[in-house]
Amino acid sequence: MTRALFIIDVQNDFTEGGALGVDGGAAVAAGITRHLAAHRDDYALVVASRDWHSGENDNGGHFATDAAPDFVDTWPPHCVAGTSGAEYHPDLDVAAIDVHIRKGQGVPAYSIFEGTDDAGATIGEVLTRHGITEVDVVGIATDYCVRASALDALEHGQHVRVLTGLVAGVAAASSEAALAELGHAGAEIAGADAAGRSDAAGSADAAGADAAGSPS
Repeated sequence: MTRALFIIDVQNDFTEGGALGVDGGAAVAAGITRHLAAHRDDYALVVASRDWHSGENDNGGHFATDAAPDFVDTWPPHCVAGTSGAEYHPDLDVAAIDVHIRKGQGVPAYSIFEGTDDAGATIGEVLTRHGITEVDVVGIATDYCVRASALDALEHGQHVRVLTGLVAGVAAASSEAALAELGHAGAEIAGADAAGRSDAAGSADAAGADAAGSPS
């Protein structure tokens, strides 16, 4: 088995009621837990990322301090290390996670590939160590950190599937654009039920979705 699951930034500050809460974020947390209960044996490795920003500075301009945030390059303070906002959403089953990646420690960071695990290893090093060649991507937010993480996984030679039933985005239009970009870049855009099926079946579903003009 050579497939990993990337759980991107399912944190309190990115779900409803958080500093940058996304509609549907709590449902994604619960959905990922159900997905793992049904499909944990399909994955050799489960990796979860978190923003883990410093509370003592603007994190390389990532936090808006002198002006209002533009919500493109600057943001309100969020996911500050050691705060409840940086913790995983309580509906996410963390017992199923093998590797925890922290990113954005004093700098802007969107992709899981910009972080390290507790021992200081990059996700690229972790994937190589475990012989991972395929990655399913779920989490928050479709149009930012999910997008960046999936693109970087493709860049690192992984076969990537984005499970659309287990992601939530900041905005509908930018999320749709992100999924289209990922599809064009070579990712498979699939429903959550794609896990556990053969690549051939998943590819057939993706082809059907393309023919219909929208992702599954």
